[in-house]
Amino acid sequence: MSGVDRSAEDAAGIVRIADGVSTTRTGVAAFHYERDVLRVTGADAVTFIQGQVSADVAALAVGDCAWSLVLEPQGKIDAWFRIARTAESELLIDVDRGWGERTATRLRRFLLRVDVTIDEVAVRCVALRGPLATAAAADLVENNSTTVRAVPVDWRGLAGVDLFGAIDGPSPAIPDAITLLDPLVLDVLRVEQGWPEMGHELDSSTIPAEAGQWLIDASVSFTKGCYTGQELVARIDSRGGNVARHLRGLVLDGTDLDAAADGVRIPEPGTAVLLDGVERATVTSSVYSPTLGAPIALALVHRSVEVGATLDVSGVGATVVELPCVTR
Repeated sequence: MSGVDRSAEDAAGIVRIADGVSTTRTGVAAFHYERDVLRVTGADAVTFIQGQVSADVAALAVGDCAWSLVLEPQGKIDAWFRIARTAESELLIDVDRGWGERTATRLRRFLLRVDVTIDEVAVRCVALRGPLATAAAADLVENNSTTVRAVPVDWRGLAGVDLFGAIDGPSPAIPDAITLLDPLVLDVLRVEQGWPEMGHELDSSTIPAEAGQWLIDASVSFTKGCYTGQELVARIDSRGGNVARHLRGLVLDGTDLDAAADGVRIPEPGTAVLLDGVERATVTSSVYSPTLGAPIALALVHRSVEVGATLDVSGVGATVVELPCVTR
């Protein structure tokens, strides 16, 4: 979804995206959702992955899935993904686009005298988002043979279901009654909801607690036993989640679209965020939010900066907000 130059967006484009956001938030919309998928097989597949990731994979019944992390020994994030148990000795991992090979390489590093194979496979995904997504997905699964798995997802208050096709199979079919929208709309919704993405909010400089307690609750088991990077996660949790940075939203001073013929300026990822001339964060993702009527951004903000503070983003005022940016 990311990787799009949004340094300037014209008013007409914003209106088009706004229509898509409205359609999604009031009903349901579909999006082609590119995910990298790994298949882990072999007699030792579950036992091996159990010792590598933060979720309790051994506790998953066939057909269940969970969010999980794979960490460096120092506790920083190598990858954040969803893992599904599709058979007794088979797991499917889906991770943000562009992170499959890196995740596979990280996991293969510890393949020593075990019956485990990790393959990158082609699986197409369609994301449904909106309050009617669950009902729409149920109908699709019942009447659509191209959908193999339907996985509920909650983007911090925005309901959804991710539909997966078969390995090397076609994309799940979308009925005419559901509008297929530009993936740019999905990225706007992602940022409005404060949903982190690998390579933006999450990377090898990030520790899980910086993304928020909700991510820890969704992705970490404190009862499963040892896994790589566990020590730092447990230590921070025992100290009440006290970390140097927190993932926050930034709501920039609004823009009058009627006067924006030359485009709305959107801060690029990597833009410094200042308080009294001192850098306190950098922008990780940014969009124009039609729901809030202003440019917004995600940033890992220094813990000394309180929610409600006004920061400087390239000369524009920005208010620090808790996530999600949009709660309605």
